[in-house]
Amino acid sequence: MFARLFTTAFSFLLLASPALAQEITVGGKNFTEQLLMTEMTVQLLEGHGYDVNKADGMGTALVRQAQENGEVDVYWEYTGTSLITFNKVEEKLSVSETYNRVKELDMAKGLIWLNPSRANNTYALAMRKPDSAEKGISSLSDMAAAYNDGKDLSMGVNAEFPKRPDGLPGLEEAYGFETGRANRVPMESGLIYTALKEGQVDIGLVFATDGRIAGFDFIVLEDDKGFFPAYALTPVVRRETLDANPDLAGLLNELSSKLDDVTMQALNSRIDIDKETVEEVAASFLKQHNLIN
Repeated sequence: MFARLFTTAFSFLLLASPALAQEITVGGKNFTEQLLMTEMTVQLLEGHGYDVNKADGMGTALVRQAQENGEVDVYWEYTGTSLITFNKVEEKLSVSETYNRVKELDMAKGLIWLNPSRANNTYALAMRKPDSAEKGISSLSDMAAAYNDGKDLSMGVNAEFPKRPDGLPGLEEAYGFETGRANRVPMESGLIYTALKEGQVDIGLVFATDGRIAGFDFIVLEDDKGFFPAYALTPVVRRETLDANPDLAGLLNELSSKLDDVTMQALNSRIDIDKETVEEVAASFLKQHNLIN
């Protein structure tokens, strides 16, 4: 009888212990912020006894497909990406409406959106601070007025931005201006930051939480009409994984609560500007906030 009870109790412990539960595969995309969030999640979960496999460096479509297929258990996605790219919703929604809509739509696909962070990695347009002050441009309305007044402002853009409805065409319609082909300077996304820093363009397309915004001392123009969709950085977990490992929600929500635009800019800057490793930045942040020992 005692042996049977001991065996039963030991079996229960095996099932209950995260360290002995199924392996958790943490996915991620192939740019700095995503590499960092993947590494943070791996270190966080390993620090709490989980057996973790890292699968980073994927494209957006690939990591989402991998999660839907059960090959990735958790990764950090952006609300606007799910809304527009995965769910094809073109309706203009607020930050909270965007989160609630993707949470509802993806739940039907077996994907659970946990608590969103305050980091919103949306499209943005930036200028060098001295130029912004000199030209009196601090918002997108100011920028539109400058173009309408005939100011010759060059804008560094990537290949997608002039074609996307949530990019330049929609922006021009919302703010009532046109840049003109001659004003647009196409280049790879990563090169825009250097071109703006070196004065090769007056305005540059950036991503709001990129570390080079702070590192190069840019000013992000205020989207005063709220045109750009919300891209809140949020942990997304497969329902089956969460059901088997309910503690995941609390751990990931706690990490999410520590993230905002300024924090992500600073962390990304440590990697892109200061050349610290992703592993070093992840570990120091988690320890600083007592998320791991």
